[in-house]
Amino acid sequence: MRVVRGRAEAVDDDRAITAALREDVAATDEGVVRAWRPHRQVAFGRRDARADGYERARAAASERGYPPYERDVGGRAVAYTGNTVAFCRFQPIDDVRRGLDDRYEAALEDVRQGLASVGVDAERGEPPGAFCPGQHSLSADGKLVGLAQRVSDGVAQVAGIAVVRDHGPIADVLGPVYDALDVPFDPDAVGSVARAGGTADPEAVARALEAALVGDCERTVETIE
Repeated sequence: MRVVRGRAEAVDDDRAITAALREDVAATDEGVVRAWRPHRQVAFGRRDARADGYERARAAASERGYPPYERDVGGRAVAYTGNTVAFCRFQPIDDVRRGLDDRYEAALEDVRQGLASVGVDAERGEPPGAFCPGQHSLSADGKLVGLAQRVSDGVAQVAGIAVVRDHGPIADVLGPVYDALDVPFDPDAVGSVARAGGTADPEAVARALEAALVGDCERTVETIE
C-alpha cells in the first residue's frame, strides 16, 4: 500500500495529485491511502452546481474568505479551514458493479477506529441538519465525518472529510452557503474531534486515519514536496 502525505502549494495542483493517484492505481493495481489537510476552501458537489442558488452560495463562501471549488466525489458543500483533514483510499477492483456497500462499511469502521485512537467514540449516523447529509457518516457531539465513493474502471475511491476543530467557523460559513442552496442546515449539528473531547491536532488525526485505512498492509511512504 502506498501512503502519500502532504499537499501541493495550490488548490488546483493538490486536486491534480488525487486525480493522478487514481490513475496510478488503475495502472499498477497497488492501493493508495492519503490523509492530509486541504487548503482553506468550500468544496461544492455536483448537486450544488445545478441548484438555482449556486452562484449566491459561491459568493457567500468567497465573501467569508473561503475560495469556492467544485469536487467530483461527494454530495453537498463542505468547508475546509486548513485544519480539516481529508482522506481517501484507492483500491484496485475487478468489477465496478460489486463491493460498493462492503467498501463503505469497511471504511466507516476503519475511520471509527482511527478516531477512537485520538480520543473520540464516534457513532454511525448524523444529526438532523448536518452538513453534506448522507448515509455514510460518523458523529459525536455533532457530525465529524462524511464519506463518499467513486468507482471507475479498475479503481474504487472511498473519500471523506474529518472535522478536527473549527466547528464554529465551519458552521459560520456553511450557514449562508446552505441557505443560498436552499438546503436545511443546523449550525449546532457541526461537530469536531476537539468538541467531542479528542485531540485538536490535525496532523495527529491525519496520521491516525492513515494508519487505520492502511491496516495490516505493508506500506511505503512518500511525501509531496
